[in-house]
Amino acid sequence: MEQTKYLVVGSSHAALEAVTAIRMHDPDGSLTLLTRDPHLPYSPTVLPYVVSGRSAPDAIFLRDEKFFARQKVQLKRGTALKALHAERNAAELADGSEIAYEKILLATGAAPAIPPIPGLDQVSYHVLRTLDDATKLNAAIKNSKQAVVLGAGLVGMHAAENLVKAGASVTIVEMAKQLTDGYFDAIAAGLIEKAFTDNGALILTGSRVVKLAPSATGATLTLENGTTLEADLLLVATGVKPNMEYLAGSRVEHDRGILVSDTMQTSVANVWSAGDCAQAKGFYTDAKIMNAILPDATEQGRIAGMAMAEDPGLKKYPGGVPLNTYHFFGRHAISVGSSKVPEGGEMVTRFDEASGRYLKAIFSADNRLTGIYGVNEFFDGGVMCQLILRRVDLAPVKERFLANPLAVGRELMSKLWR
Repeated sequence: MEQTKYLVVGSSHAALEAVTAIRMHDPDGSLTLLTRDPHLPYSPTVLPYVVSGRSAPDAIFLRDEKFFARQKVQLKRGTALKALHAERNAAELADGSEIAYEKILLATGAAPAIPPIPGLDQVSYHVLRTLDDATKLNAAIKNSKQAVVLGAGLVGMHAAENLVKAGASVTIVEMAKQLTDGYFDAIAAGLIEKAFTDNGALILTGSRVVKLAPSATGATLTLENGTTLEADLLLVATGVKPNMEYLAGSRVEHDRGILVSDTMQTSVANVWSAGDCAQAKGFYTDAKIMNAILPDATEQGRIAGMAMAEDPGLKKYPGGVPLNTYHFFGRHAISVGSSKVPEGGEMVTRFDEASGRYLKAIFSADNRLTGIYGVNEFFDGGVMCQLILRRVDLAPVKERFLANPLAVGRELMSKLWR
């Protein structure tokens, strides 16, 4: 049986950060990176730009073969983890072979969550999670005249914009009462919706597809209210679910994701998890949450790698803070932190309907930032996240901060991040 000291399963941000962290402290321990994807590592966040054609598929890779050679990493592409036999420190692969490990990181990400709609399995549809998905959707968009997007999260909205710009008639169907539910509030969602409808898209919020059937052009969708829609291109973008089927029969505890400690360790001593498949504590609560965003994947991967290599510089995970950015039709929206106003806290909003500029900032009773949201308002999401995590007292600069969060945020960063 093949053996390795460190086995990293996955190849995106969490996995790559873990590899770097391991090598910082243990430059020579045998290390294998296993990924089901046939391609070199890439970020899921770049896939909308592959769909639009702005990014060439062969120009998006995060690391090349030379990187893995320099880091003394054995890279196994196109090989999926079938089962984890944690009781004997072995990973069973899809081809039936096994790898014995001393320590393993599960950074297997997430896959599209396919809704149980009757007839969906009888029609052709697209999803968007891998590079191959993106290249297929890019080719299909060029020939689409009548497209339907199920789901109005960021993945669905990115794709819908590309379809609109390609000249297709686009309908977005969303079960929630607003677009981008869970990312932005009603005012921000209204501004995003207006941008889409101004460009010809049809938005059907509070709507549910109850049946699909094949048609001459592609698919016929029937909504709960009896309305029917025709589509020559159907994109299902109704969320994701963590990849963790390989845990069946293992002792690794999992809920909505793989449950981890503040050092990304699972319920099994030599098994760690990070990224979109991990369920770690939130910053605002000790309850364990899913926070599938790139900055968190990077941070969790770094912590996991340091813990696996027993790096004495390891610091515990501070908790997940939501951070999402979204660019649409030349505009942008950003959300950082919690939308809940703490007890005794304050919410300050500024909205210019004519220009479409909107800012909402939420503070605790002692003037610590807990959340900030904006449409066409400029501020640095990473800086805002650090202000929240570090619980910076904004009382001395609060008015200036609200007037210009970008400049004041960077001013604070230059003083505090030394």
